[in-house]
Amino acid sequence: MLSKLFAFIILILLLPVMFIIVFVIVVEDGMPFVHFQKRIGYKNKTFMIFKFRTMKKNCPIVPTDLLNGDKFLLKSGKILRKLSLDEIPNLFNIIRGEMKFIGPRPAILSQKKLIALRSKAGIHNLFPGISGLAQINGRDNLNDIEKVYYDKKYLSNKSLMLDFKIFVLTFIKIFKFDYIKH
Repeated sequence: MLSKLFAFIILILLLPVMFIIVFVIVVEDGMPFVHFQKRIGYKNKTFMIFKFRTMKKNCPIVPTDLLNGDKFLLKSGKILRKLSLDEIPNLFNIIRGEMKFIGPRPAILSQKKLIALRSKAGIHNLFPGISGLAQINGRDNLNDIEKVYYDKKYLSNKSLMLDFKIFVLTFIKIFKFDYIKH
């Protein structure tokens, strides 16, 4: 309940930033400005994740590491992704009870190997997060086995202190532009 309240407060504080982002996306590439995508969540249930749209309307739905981002990425999308501002709408997923601030990033439905590895390791019993141990240790540069390694490490060591450490390191990584391919 506390994370839902915190997410709501952050959304209120970020309203001016969100209006600017919406304006820039709509001017550059029209509507819609939010991207909805099915993802794998808690107990392997699917849910719709909300993100600001950073790709052109004709972009295929594939994992970031398999995409030729230069061909599909909006000019504004580069900035939004580098600063992880495209993730702001994930706060709505927290309010809806589908995500947490910290946890494994929710897999795209096509990431069957990652989903299977996570299920085998028990990671599917965690709520997905906006950021997690894999994000601060490689993000787009990690393969599925490496992602699951960090997810298992998080599952085994989950604590309020570790969540706080990941939260702080997430902002450090964002402003250093670490591990972001597109």
